[in-house]
Amino acid sequence: MKTWQKIKMNTALKEKFFIREKVIDAIRLFFKQRDFHEVETPLLVKYPGTEPYLEVFETQLKFAEGDTHRGFLLTSPEYAMKKLLVAGLGNIFQICKSFRNGEGRSSRHNPEFTILEFYRTDADYTDMIRDVEEMMLSILRCVKKDNSASTFMYQGTQIDLSTPWPRMSVAEAFERYAGITIDQLLSRDELVKVAKQKGYMVDVQTTWEQVYNQLFLNEIEMKLDKTRPTIIYDYPASQAALSLKKVSDPRFAERFECYLAGLELGNAFSELTDAKEQEKRFRAELIERKEFGKTDYGMDEDFIEALKEGMPRSSGIAIGVDRLVMLFADAKSIEETLFFPAGEVFAND
Repeated sequence: MKTWQKIKMNTALKEKFFIREKVIDAIRLFFKQRDFHEVETPLLVKYPGTEPYLEVFETQLKFAEGDTHRGFLLTSPEYAMKKLLVAGLGNIFQICKSFRNGEGRSSRHNPEFTILEFYRTDADYTDMIRDVEEMMLSILRCVKKDNSASTFMYQGTQIDLSTPWPRMSVAEAFERYAGITIDQLLSRDELVKVAKQKGYMVDVQTTWEQVYNQLFLNEIEMKLDKTRPTIIYDYPASQAALSLKKVSDPRFAERFECYLAGLELGNAFSELTDAKEQEKRFRAELIERKEFGKTDYGMDEDFIEALKEGMPRSSGIAIGVDRLVMLFADAKSIEETLFFPAGEVFAND
């Protein structure tokens, strides 16, 4: 039975689905009250992101004159929004659709998803942490219609959003939850050795990033507190292609991710503004994409030109809106928050 049929038969379901509307209204109110400008950028682009592990949806743009162009549904509005930072728009946000192919079916993924992306100028990732903390409380209070609320129930567990949220560096998390030191973490051979001792399937072809991801998912992410949001910050520099490296320790980058109730909610950076360094990282990632057999395309040269013009010091974050809706609607799966989930749209007849 399709979702629209379920709602027609049980009209009480409408209220659960309308949580999405309340969450998006609350997000807009939060940013408007803080003088952020809402922007809109293309969903169909010539050059999507260069992330090695993300696959894209490819199409073809045809003009009436007969010329055709490769086109892609974007994986994130990041490049376009940063061009607007260069143009001088200041603090900006956007709520839009993004698309990622080949990620399979799960309770946390839909190939077409809603993303919130926002940028604060004259700021770094520590400022962004405070924005996220305040925004989540603001959404909760709008949804519950209670200006003092700081807790809510999700899947039988009480979640506490009171600030400040617990914070832990990646190095601290690996040490605490996996018994892995900084030197082991940053060495491919040492990390593979530790993973093998822990029973993971690794071999001479396993890359550092592959073993890192296995360990982070199974040794750390699953052990984070489910009752409080957790900020994991200072990622190894190779894990932050669009982020500034830490001046105090360039082995790590000024990046954080937010986890809550077992969900990864957002990914934030102190933004890299050096055009030469950004181009170097992009080219390395495009080579990796070829090695991994991902769709091959070029680099957004216009973005590099924009950086050469000078992007202001800023910090930005991408947050999965569908996962926010899951939390505040007390839904176990993203499909429970969508009128038309991909699993239904593309189901066998």
